[in-house]
Amino acid sequence: MAQRWGLPVVAWPTRLRPSFWDLVALPLVVGLIALVAWASEQMSVPYTGGQEIAISLSPWKLPEYGLRTVMRMGIALLVSLIFSLVYAAVAAKSRRAEKLLIPILDILQSVPILGFLSITVTGFIALFPGSLLGYECAAIFAIFTSQAWNMTFSLYQSFLGVPQDLREAARMYHLSPWASFWQLEVPYAVPQLVWNMMMSMSGGWFFVVASEAITVADQNTTLPGIGSYIALASKQGDIAAVGYAILAMLAFILIYDQLLFRPLLAWSQRFKIEAITEGEGERAWFLTMLQRAGLFQFLAWAGDTLADFLSRTAKAAHPWKPKPARPPSPWTPWIDRVWVVCLALAAAYALYCVVFYVGTELGLDEVGHVFLLSIATFVRVSVLIALASLIWVPVGVWIGLRPPIAHRAQPIVQFLAAFPANLFFPIFVFAIRDYHLNVEIWLSVLMILGAQWYILFNVIAGTLALPTDYQYVASNLGVSRWLWWRKFILPGIFPAYVTGAITASGGAWNASIVSEVAQWGDDKFVATGVGAYIAEWTATGDFPRIVLGITMLSIFVLTFNRLFWRRLYTLAEERLRLD
Repeated sequence: MAQRWGLPVVAWPTRLRPSFWDLVALPLVVGLIALVAWASEQMSVPYTGGQEIAISLSPWKLPEYGLRTVMRMGIALLVSLIFSLVYAAVAAKSRRAEKLLIPILDILQSVPILGFLSITVTGFIALFPGSLLGYECAAIFAIFTSQAWNMTFSLYQSFLGVPQDLREAARMYHLSPWASFWQLEVPYAVPQLVWNMMMSMSGGWFFVVASEAITVADQNTTLPGIGSYIALASKQGDIAAVGYAILAMLAFILIYDQLLFRPLLAWSQRFKIEAITEGEGERAWFLTMLQRAGLFQFLAWAGDTLADFLSRTAKAAHPWKPKPARPPSPWTPWIDRVWVVCLALAAAYALYCVVFYVGTELGLDEVGHVFLLSIATFVRVSVLIALASLIWVPVGVWIGLRPPIAHRAQPIVQFLAAFPANLFFPIFVFAIRDYHLNVEIWLSVLMILGAQWYILFNVIAGTLALPTDYQYVASNLGVSRWLWWRKFILPGIFPAYVTGAITASGGAWNASIVSEVAQWGDDKFVATGVGAYIAEWTATGDFPRIVLGITMLSIFVLTFNRLFWRRLYTLAEERLRLD
């Protein structure tokens, strides 16, 4: 019988063969790429400063506006993630860098978003002359300033809280500092980071109105987006258009929650530290689709193979050898003292420059006035953070101990956190006017509307990260409710709560700019505080008073963080660790 010859049969892994999921995943992903490409093209069209960009209140324009807004926020979130990883790692690993970077971070989170826009917009426009891209970059940078600080504080706290037994295990496996960072410290920080990324995305929505309005040399540029849509609807008093914008916001939040954050949350559960697992958690359909689609499995396999090859090649070319421990240098304390003195001199010089600039226009009476306004805002912020903690810590613990409820509540909390404060202006203005309410009290509620969610998100993340075996031990020992809170829950969530409270405090100070002044139509109410002071003089362009207000606000935030929140960070790092 004649032998039949043919091409050799190549064994192809079953998991890499095309499947039904490819028919679903490929069009969806290609469609998303096409939408992103279209939005990117719209961001770089030719544009001349002062040229009017028409904004329509037609609800049919909201999908386009929403896509462009979410595109800006997504780019800002990616930049915030890269910035946070670098900044937090340096601050957590170097005591000398920490003395500089953390105070700078305290100041940056307290600087109003309007301050960042006024400083950076000219530089971005100069980078891309004759194009709308410069204005888009300025808006993206403004959104970045409302997202990055929360994520940076979360990573910083997580890097400091890595259990010592895990660090010892990394040393026993001879992991290099680079490998230890990516295989131990970053995975340990991922579960809490994902929740803070959600909060940062919602924080971008909270300031979206301010970020899409660019002013340069008395020329106003309004970028197409939901923020500009809301601003125009508020200016014209169109309640129906505001309602359409709210529905569009909800739709886009649900979409990126399903496509981004739900898969990230499901993926991050693999990094939870515990000896006992409760089985497989709730799965995300989009993540399941990507994992089962043959095309994406092939891309993942190719990426893993390439990464493994590069890693092996790098290790072979430059094998890492543990360096023997060196005794501490006798000069180290003196170097630390010199470094502290240099930082103090730099801070004193910066303060001198501010005093010199402000002193040419203003007197001590104005400085004293702003100081008293700052005290009023400080009292308001402190009371609101305390009230928010009393309300949201128990709620966050209750949600976090029930993962299915946490997954269902996640998009709702994102939507509430994303609600811009100015959408509540008509409600509060009408209530204050018609019922003669106290302006100092009721406008304060606007300040905490966005800031309170930092506490809730971080408490939920901290509770979800509690090891399940610890929970079983507490249950089996029959611990009383009060002892359960005092010895297990509060110490367990304390590091996450401190991160949420410090970012909520900074967010409340920042929100005071838009919350201490409420206007709808011809009705305008102003509360006493440094936020209203900055907003008033920003509208008139009085830069010495703007600098004075921002400087005083930053001094209050920095002083309070150093004297109070920093001590709580130290307590969490030294005594409340999972070791």
